[in-house]
Amino acid sequence: MPAKDELARRRYEKLVGRLESMMRTALKPQYRGYYGQLILNGDDLAEMGELKDVRRAAREAGNRLGWKPTTRLVNGRLFVLDEREAPAEIEKLAQDASAKAMDRAWQEHQ
Repeated sequence: MPAKDELARRRYEKLVGRLESMMRTALKPQYRGYYGQLILNGDDLAEMGELKDVRRAAREAGNRLGWKPTTRLVNGRLFVLDEREAPAEIEKLAQDASAKAMDRAWQEHQ
């Protein structure tokens, strides 16, 4: 039985590492590590294993990145989000980027 536990532990650590890498890659450098998010679709989730294990691994990966991680399952997709409050200058930068994206979408719609 201990060999099975060791295999499960190694599999879990590999999953945490993979998720941490994906989360790190998804970060926008200008936000200095804040506003992190990762969205895993149903195919990603099926490949990674049981939902409860993926959620737990995602929270651990987020903690390793300094996030205050939370997970939400919506329509078969798992959202992993950093819920830390960002410093004012980064919050303003993100708000400006969102406003520009909304303006572009509005102009394309017209």
